Amino acid sequence: MPTRILPAGADPDAVRSLTTLLSQLPDAEPQPPVTDSTQLVDTLARLAAESVEELPEVVVVHERIGPVPALELIREVALRFPAAGVVLVTSDASPGLFAAAMDSGARGLVGLPLSYEELAGRVQAVAQWSAGVRRHLGHGAETPAGPGGTVVTVSGAKGGVGATLTAVQLALAAQASGRATALVDLDLQSGDVASYLDVQFRRSVADLAAITDISPRVLADAVFRHDTGLALLLAPAEGERGEEVTERAARQLVGALRSRYEAVVVDCGAQLGGAGAAAVETADTALLVTTPDVIAVRAAKRTVRMWDRLQIRKAEETTVVVNRHTRGTEIQPALVQRITGTALARTAVPAAYKELQGVVDAGRLHELDGRSTVRQALWALAAELGLAEEGQQPSHRGTGRVAAGFRRRKE
Repeated sequence: MPTRILPAGADPDAVRSLTTLLSQLPDAEPQPPVTDSTQLVDTLARLAAESVEELPEVVVVHERIGPVPALELIREVALRFPAAGVVLVTSDASPGLFAAAMDSGARGLVGLPLSYEELAGRVQAVAQWSAGVRRHLGHGAETPAGPGGTVVTVSGAKGGVGATLTAVQLALAAQASGRATALVDLDLQSGDVASYLDVQFRRSVADLAAITDISPRVLADAVFRHDTGLALLLAPAEGERGEEVTERAARQLVGALRSRYEAVVVDCGAQLGGAGAAAVETADTALLVTTPDVIAVRAAKRTVRMWDRLQIRKAEETTVVVNRHTRGTEIQPALVQRITGTALARTAVPAAYKELQGVVDAGRLHELDGRSTVRQALWALAAELGLAEEGQQPSHRGTGRVAAGFRRRKE
């Protein structure tokens, strides 16, 4: 089968010379060249939307391309289209640039002036690598095979009821108990997981939205490894990019995470979109967080009914968590259960904002004291959901390391 090669560069003479040489390679099928980074990404996206098999095996990027610099462009192509191998053509063949190109995701580097033998050898090697990747991926739209982890979604009945706090602490509890855990922020327009955990990030869930086959390498490049060990996949910093994450993309993402992690906690926020709906529908457990006040409980009831009408989740398959609970309030958890018609978490989270204020304001929620009644309740909830060990409590210190008393789950 011929090797499809897509040349890319802004210099017409350089691209013409490159294309002529590529056409002389055995079993080579050069594609019409693209002249800038935008055209390259758009071309690959259009081909990938049809099928992974439609992508060229090799993309040859000339150093003179714009407006996105060559190395940054290579990084984006490698992340979004991992089945296409990228070769950089450059006049600087120094070890430093070679290392930078490899770090960006390039599969090879060819120096200028072009040599037929060097170009032929590099293109052949990258084409063989690409063919191997495609055999490994199989049907591109399918998620990688692997052990099936537990997926828990956390949604808010309305804004401000504590869904993100709950999601973060559940994930921390799962990670501290020895489970490989991913925390995903699907509150796409106003996600706060990064703020709660004091994270500066570049990649987000939006960067995976257009990828038709999320390989382990692509997933590893997109997640942020937090000091606690959590794998974070965060909401985009630009809220408008949340529209890029479709229902289909969310399903594929959740499936890929499930195959790679023992526990996956998804913060869906309080606004229902296609991505959040897909996550709630496919989750093993869907939590709906409310506070014990009339407005929030009414919102919870509306949410449950909406999920049922849209066939996302039946009421009896949804678990309500009551946050900021006090014994003196008129609305007790049992009443919330009767009003919403849902299952009810045995663990109610107490109202103790003073315990939280310092770490929330500092963006260091993972350092919440183990003596905090809020943290103890949320970690007990994690055990109730099977994310952590039963009967264990966190240590009195932050979660920078495995909490005392937690055992690694037996395989």
